[in-house]
Amino acid sequence: MRVFNSPPTTEVQTRTRILDAAQRLFAAQGFDGTTTRDLAQAAGVAEGTLFRHFSNKKAILVEVATQGWVEILTDLLTELSEMGTYKAVAQVMRRRMWNMRKNADMMRVCFMEAQFHPDLRDRIQVEVIDKMTDVAEAFFQTAMDKGVYRKTNAKLVAKVFLGMFAVAGFSDNTIIQADASPQQLQEMAEGLADIFLNGVLVK
Repeated sequence: MRVFNSPPTTEVQTRTRILDAAQRLFAAQGFDGTTTRDLAQAAGVAEGTLFRHFSNKKAILVEVATQGWVEILTDLLTELSEMGTYKAVAQVMRRRMWNMRKNADMMRVCFMEAQFHPDLRDRIQVEVIDKMTDVAEAFFQTAMDKGVYRKTNAKLVAKVFLGMFAVAGFSDNTIIQADASPQQLQEMAEGLADIFLNGVLVK
């Protein structure tokens, strides 16, 4: 009789389980409402194991949120690099809304907890948001140089775009329902893109 044994859990797998559990619990209960005992139980590890991987609960929060923002930055870079034309903003918005909806827990932690932890907010600002702004600014500056967009402050345009990008991704139950259909997501993406590209004034 052949016996199949599960492979031993690696340190990387354990760390990943801890971060996944933290993301779920921080999103549902908040950072202050989650104890290290909660985290250990949800991750299926001993409480002491948490502290073998992370110095304290705050370090887990920083890792979850920073990792989440890095994923957002990577997705945005991919979207911009694959953008068919400088006018295909709706395509970018729709995909962002869809991907962020699938990662709602991560988004909730990233946006909500950063407000209450200045050190986390500062790290995200320096390591991710500033980089996102620089990349978007270069993208829009190129479009202006090519005559696709009118000449204006490219950094300001980048900040407006990223603001819309954030709203599009974190809009469940605010400007669009959480159970919105793909068609409704498309309509919202096209509306945001139209306002971004054409403004609201009658030409």
